[in-house]
Amino acid sequence: MKKNFLSYVMLTAVAGTLLVACNSSTETPAAETKDTSNTVAEQPMTPKEEEGVMVGGAKMVPSKNIVENAVGSADHTTLVAAVKAAGLVETLSGAGPFTVFAPTNEAFDKLPKGTVEGLLKAEKKADLTKVLTFHVVPGALKAADLKDGQKLKTVQGGELTVSVKDGVVKINGAVVTIADVVSSNGVTHVIDGVLLPK
Repeated sequence: MKKNFLSYVMLTAVAGTLLVACNSSTETPAAETKDTSNTVAEQPMTPKEEEGVMVGGAKMVPSKNIVENAVGSADHTTLVAAVKAAGLVETLSGAGPFTVFAPTNEAFDKLPKGTVEGLLKAEKKADLTKVLTFHVVPGALKAADLKDGQKLKTVQGGELTVSVKDGVVKINGAVVTIADVVSSNGVTHVIDGVLLPK
């Protein structure tokens, strides 16, 4: 009888062990479970593209200063060359803020033949500086700030007259073709004519 009881206990223990072994083989161990909660965070974040205005085939962005933006424009190579010749790069790269009315290459081409070449000569640096600073107004003026009949005092000391008619903004008769090009140190408005001081 004792022998049968011992056999029964051993048989029960073996059966219990087998039962536990069978149950654990059907469960996936915790270490093997794949955690997918962090999958999104592991993907590299692509930087958001900065908003900007297209001018001369390049995007003008607020993180760059007026000169850095102008250098990228294929339509403003004459203006950039003139700014360099006049030694105004550092000034227009400064804190500002400035409002710049930026004539295109076509605007410079409208001037009498030889005018631009003459102004770019070293001995004409003072005259070139006067012409360029006549295109610059202290402060950051957006198109919405420009009112019909408004007078703007330039860095050169002269005065520009704003006219607004049927939504078209003109500065001393030159049409603003692209407005509100925002830079880190001011605002640029592209114009179709060169402004000449008296």
